[in-house]
Amino acid sequence: MTIAMSALQPSSPDPTRGPARNPALNAWVSQMTALLDPAEVHWCTGSQAEFDQLTKRMVREGSLIRLNPEWRPNSFLARSDPRDVARVEERTFICSTDPADAGATNNWREPAEMKEELLGLFAGAMRGRTLYVVPFSMGPLGSPLSKLGVQLTDSPYAVISMQIMTRMGTEALQQIGPDTSWVPAVHSVGYPLVDADGSRREDVAWPCNDTKYIAHFPETREIWSFGSGYGGNSLLGKKCFALRIASVIARDEGWLAEHMLIVKVTSPEGRAYHLAAAFPSACGKTNFAMLQPTIPGWKVETIGDDIAWLRPDAEGRLRAINPERGFFGVAPGTGERTNPAAVATIWGNTIFTNVALQDDGDIWWEGLSDRAPERAVDWQGRPWTEGIKAPAAHPNGRFTVPADQCPSIADDWDDPAGVVIDAILFGGRRSTNVPLVAEATDWEHGVFLGATMSSEQTAAAEGQVGELRHDPFAMLPFCGYDMGRYWQHWLKVGATLGVSAPPIFQVNWFRKGQDGSFLWPGFGENARVVEWIIRRLEGAVAGRPSPAGRLPLEADFDLEGLELAPGAWDELFRIDPVAWLQEADQTQGLFERIGNTVPQALRSELTQLRWNLMSRL
Repeated sequence: MTIAMSALQPSSPDPTRGPARNPALNAWVSQMTALLDPAEVHWCTGSQAEFDQLTKRMVREGSLIRLNPEWRPNSFLARSDPRDVARVEERTFICSTDPADAGATNNWREPAEMKEELLGLFAGAMRGRTLYVVPFSMGPLGSPLSKLGVQLTDSPYAVISMQIMTRMGTEALQQIGPDTSWVPAVHSVGYPLVDADGSRREDVAWPCNDTKYIAHFPETREIWSFGSGYGGNSLLGKKCFALRIASVIARDEGWLAEHMLIVKVTSPEGRAYHLAAAFPSACGKTNFAMLQPTIPGWKVETIGDDIAWLRPDAEGRLRAINPERGFFGVAPGTGERTNPAAVATIWGNTIFTNVALQDDGDIWWEGLSDRAPERAVDWQGRPWTEGIKAPAAHPNGRFTVPADQCPSIADDWDDPAGVVIDAILFGGRRSTNVPLVAEATDWEHGVFLGATMSSEQTAAAEGQVGELRHDPFAMLPFCGYDMGRYWQHWLKVGATLGVSAPPIFQVNWFRKGQDGSFLWPGFGENARVVEWIIRRLEGAVAGRPSPAGRLPLEADFDLEGLELAPGAWDELFRIDPVAWLQEADQTQGLFERIGNTVPQALRSELTQLRWNLMSRL
């Protein structure tokens, strides 16, 4: 691995010496130490003792609140600066050598120019702080499907969160041999405690900087993040590595790095299947990852809730791992009614961020329970009561928790060999047009369904309410290269898989009737859709043709005990050719935005869709 950082100087006469077996890694840490100028350097072990020492110090210094151990053992609450509460997509860049490689949907910066600016920001950024060296594995240690990285950070919050979210510490470091590839990731909150002239300043509970950058260098596989301590901006193994950089690695190596959950479904006959599913935000992704079926005999278990790495195996099947070790879930809206498995998962050993604190030392957020507490302290540390209009928890409040605490976790969730994917699902939040479930006619049609995924805006802040927002493969903010070439890569992987390629389905839980109410009850009843998909895999039920794909016959669908409104079934699958043709025009607009890299196969799918719709007028 070449470190292209000529502006850096080693901090010792022999920069290759250090605890790592990889000389380039030791040299990089030495070079970055010279740039960052920390008070001390700590190589993280990932031990429980280290976690306890860090959390005790953070509680003492006021950056964490220890929750009541009777309610949430070994759990903590963090409150971020109100200026630092979410991903900063407008400050997220793909720094490819050729701007065309970043494509139309990413922010691009010229690599040398970006690196020069970053070097200026990072120079002395850790004065007075500890530089934590965080070796980590994305995926089970030693798995041929896993990848390794090392994050440098001055945020203990990032360290303890990375310990939950990845396989972090000494064992991961031992995986990086002299010739092993690894991803270098550097992060700083941008709040040094000592100025260049030696003047000191007091620390704050949540240090950050108004200047923020999250920069990815695809050719050198580097990640540089400055100014934010929050979520994916500081947990660089998550979206930065596991999707943006990994999608480029996957393209080059012939696999897929996807914003997908993975579930294991067992039928009443005891046959097990694995499904991978992509859903944009606010489309029930976590609920589906922890689905609790309402129909007898069916069982759904969790493999992963957010990211999947999928690779063709030696037998030509698509095999997948969840590269993460924990869940980084959105708290508001997660409750006993909507997702009881998630609530059971966060019983302890959890870091909560930007949620409310009750008088009894437990947490709370909107949707956790039907009744709000009489009094609480909101996410900004202010007194809160139910009558206050401002929410007690920030809408992007989070919980970070080990995945193996989930009661629905599958025995094979961390199998180093991964699991064979039997079907792929794409979803979205659509009140019209898109049916409850449809099966793609073939792989190319399935890629078209993924490429044209969309959801309706649900808040004025997102744009005009009801306006379609295209989110291809739920990867719009996360694909590390040109979207058209990404679609082409999906087609290429499908050609590699051939007849072993898993069938692709589209689902939509959110279709509404004329009165504006949901036609489908959702939540646990979505298992009925899963049942039909599994029966299709088994060849036990038929599918009728439509412009949207193969649709279920009502006689083949388990509706027993489900009281749908009169006419709801027909409306759930009604194809309005006029409305669909209008949507085809929007798809054409998407293709024009992406440009000339859109595969001809997908343009042909759009042409075929229009022809099928016109024949129905």
